[in-house]
Amino acid sequence: MSRFLNEKYLSLEAYTPGEQPTDMKYIKLNTNESPYPPSEGVIEALNSEEIKKLNLYPDPTGNQLKSSIAELYGVNKENVFLSNGSDDILNFSFMAFCNDSTSPVKFPEISYGFYKVYADLYKVKYSQISLKDDFSINIDDYMGNDATVVIANPNAPTGLALGIEDIEKIVSNNKDHIVLIDEAYVDFGAESAVELTKKYKNLLVVCTYSKSRSMAGARLGFAIADSEIISDLEKIKYSTNPYNINRLTMTAGIAAIKDNNYYMDNCRRIIETREYTAAKLRMAGFELTDSKSNFLFARTPKMSGQELYSILKQKGILVRHFSSPKISDYVRITVGTREQMDKLLDTIEDILKDK
Repeated sequence: MSRFLNEKYLSLEAYTPGEQPTDMKYIKLNTNESPYPPSEGVIEALNSEEIKKLNLYPDPTGNQLKSSIAELYGVNKENVFLSNGSDDILNFSFMAFCNDSTSPVKFPEISYGFYKVYADLYKVKYSQISLKDDFSINIDDYMGNDATVVIANPNAPTGLALGIEDIEKIVSNNKDHIVLIDEAYVDFGAESAVELTKKYKNLLVVCTYSKSRSMAGARLGFAIADSEIISDLEKIKYSTNPYNINRLTMTAGIAAIKDNNYYMDNCRRIIETREYTAAKLRMAGFELTDSKSNFLFARTPKMSGQELYSILKQKGILVRHFSSPKISDYVRITVGTREQMDKLLDTIEDILKDK
């Protein structure tokens, strides 16, 4: 780093994205992308006259896209916030709703790594709450807090999900603070808390196009909440980068909503492949969590998570390994196509034979 960096950022430990190596062709099961392409409607929309308008700024309000999302989720346009991926919304939320004096933040100890990064970035006090031995969340730990609560549901990298009743208990017992539910993976088997935003003014539900809508490369996220919370987020957005969603991404986002059935069908295919792969891995002696996401969280008693990750990479298959001691025996495996998962299973069988 240079000598010019603001000293308050010197100790900042940045988020580490999943690796994107180019040294060889890999079966990429490490970053929870969809194995399926965008819908034909999205591809056609991107090849439309809209591409000729790139000399013009996009609509900073995202009015048409907001209307499409609002209609799909049964809310009003005023209840929808748009941003450059859900990470941007998390960033704005930590800026808007967390501070050392009146609203520190609580989130699970094992969860999405960006929560800690944002807390450190904005110098917000935080508590990382331990999970149960089975990696599930104890909702009592999040009751009656003097803190903003941030929970990924389903959680990452464990894939475990809270039921809507538990979410409501947390929200109703923290009415003086924001409860942010990060639903990046909700379409793969969990219950969405969007309906609860009509009942509770302190609930913020954050969503993304990256996972279930095959648009990780387009960078588009949205949030649903009470209109006053949305107004707070808009204030932060318009104070930083009002044009943070480009014209083509908004066009693709609208087309994807029109083709929602295509994406939900893909989610069902991913769920079927997830359960198929989980059953095969259990037969091979693996232990797995009950994932409700588009990935599996698994370990084998025959080798460490680091060793399995390394051997798979050598054989052209990328999975994700985390060095945190409590989960270092595990690997997180994105659910790809059936063909990709069969290749993974065959490779794992060969690896275990060598053991």
